Amino acid sequence: MAHATASEEKALWERANRHLVRYGHYFQPVIIDKAQGAFMTATDGRRILDFASGQMSTILGHSHPEITAVIREQAGELVHLYSQLLSRPVIDLAEKLAELAPGKLGSVLLLSTGGESNEAALRMAKTATGRYEVLALSRSWHGVTGGASSATFSSSRQGYGPALPGSFALPAPTPYRPVFMKGDTYDWEAELEYGFELFDRQSTGSPAALILESILSSGGVIVPPKGYLKAAAERARRRGMLVIVDEAQTGLGRTGRLFDCEYDDLVPDFVTLSKTLGAGLALSAVITTPEIEQQCFDKKFHFYTTHASDPLPAAVGLKVIEIILRDRLADRARVAGERLKAGFESLMQRYEAIGDVRGRGLLMGVELVKDRRTKAPDPELAMRIMNRCLELGLSTSMVRGGWGIFRIAPPITITDEEIDLGLSIFADAFKSCT
Repeated sequence: MAHATASEEKALWERANRHLVRYGHYFQPVIIDKAQGAFMTATDGRRILDFASGQMSTILGHSHPEITAVIREQAGELVHLYSQLLSRPVIDLAEKLAELAPGKLGSVLLLSTGGESNEAALRMAKTATGRYEVLALSRSWHGVTGGASSATFSSSRQGYGPALPGSFALPAPTPYRPVFMKGDTYDWEAELEYGFELFDRQSTGSPAALILESILSSGGVIVPPKGYLKAAAERARRRGMLVIVDEAQTGLGRTGRLFDCEYDDLVPDFVTLSKTLGAGLALSAVITTPEIEQQCFDKKFHFYTTHASDPLPAAVGLKVIEIILRDRLADRARVAGERLKAGFESLMQRYEAIGDVRGRGLLMGVELVKDRRTKAPDPELAMRIMNRCLELGLSTSMVRGGWGIFRIAPPITITDEEIDLGLSIFADAFKSCT
């Protein structure tokens, strides 16, 4: 495809501004023509290294040849069916997910988006328990549909009327900015106990589900302290709640294991997968126990969607898992993540504006501050650096909410040379912006 001229580029933006709904804060000042591996190519011919994996989804890089081949083959055979009709790819993917999932999670519902999978998991938890109250972390992001948005507290709550009845927030763990202290140590257990006590005082006696991200990505790439997830789950279960772990961004190897909740030895009642499962295609999954599935079926659980159990994305998901397992990409993500973190920690030694570097595997958070002592966020500097990175050929993601936190999530197929290139662009951007 030929590069766009300046006048063609201007015309594209005029059409975009005239016809597109602005579903977020803004569109970044670049239009993408194609992408391959860890790089995108803009209409003006610039190559841009993608440190965000699209929307944290293209875990195998853009246009992976084996994924492309599956799409072409499956598109010629079977793409879509009535939701009550099954196909081989759907059965094969469900079986593979049941084989890999922690504990006794063996029943699978295949859907399209992460919000949709969380919506279904919450509905199943309410159906199985016969109750309706949902507890989520205060820096959570689970989706923008009704139930999922009511359990999302990091953004997108204002201006849409009341949330669903029974929506409660649990204080998110904040190791970088601890509130509860025991001497010089973050007392997350006291904070957790306080949060559940608040829930008990507000509850009308109908607790149904606790929903957690194992790493709060959109909330600032917050890694809960070791033991936190398991302790939260134990407190929830004592109250009769089912536990849902949302692994939209952490699942299938990005953090060094297939399921990130296994770092905390937590076996939940539900795991939801989405972004990484489709490697860029719209595919998500709810994985639960056969016992809960039977309870829901007996109680007439209903969750029809047009694209439930679609064959084409299921075939892609099966190939994604095959590649990750065959090429030991979870191990690669862990090793590459160590290189990426070391690079940012080196930058931290040079620039006082970097207050914290955190994460696991190839999901990294880099927080910018005005002062390391006060830890006052610096979102304005972060925005300038993000824009400068894009000018220099690096696409990044910045957490919303005025925190000034970069969310770094490149494909887990990224090479050492590409990691080093991204780090060098960051260094150049810091040099010119500070």
